[in-house]
Amino acid sequence: QVELVESGGGLVQAGGSLRLSCTASGSFVRVNDMAWYRQVPGKQRELVAVITNRDTSNYVDSVKGRFAISRDIAKNTVYLQMNNLKPEDTAVYYCKMVVVAPRTYLTTAYWGKGTLVTVSS
Repeated sequence: QVELVESGGGLVQAGGSLRLSCTASGSFVRVNDMAWYRQVPGKQRELVAVITNRDTSNYVDSVKGRFAISRDIAKNTVYLQMNNLKPEDTAVYYCKMVVVAPRTYLTTAYWGKGTLVTVSS
């Protein structure tokens, strides 16, 4: 089994910064793609940023130039640096990782439980 644990959420004023972290633990050979999603009540979960195992990254337009995704492969950890936060960034942020299973080498996606980010105006 694989577990993802997020941290770093909280309350911040508009214009402020937060850094989210998500670490994977359990039985796997390696982690492929890592991503951050967010969700507000009543809306679909939205992809915010993704970083591949080739270190290429993509962002939703609304966060380009403000957010940066990075990864530490040795620590099985993905980060999301969020700068110049806006009230519309308020959401529960979830990390998602695609891991490779031992022996079978099949890939499976796992989700964290989420961390709340609240940006006050």
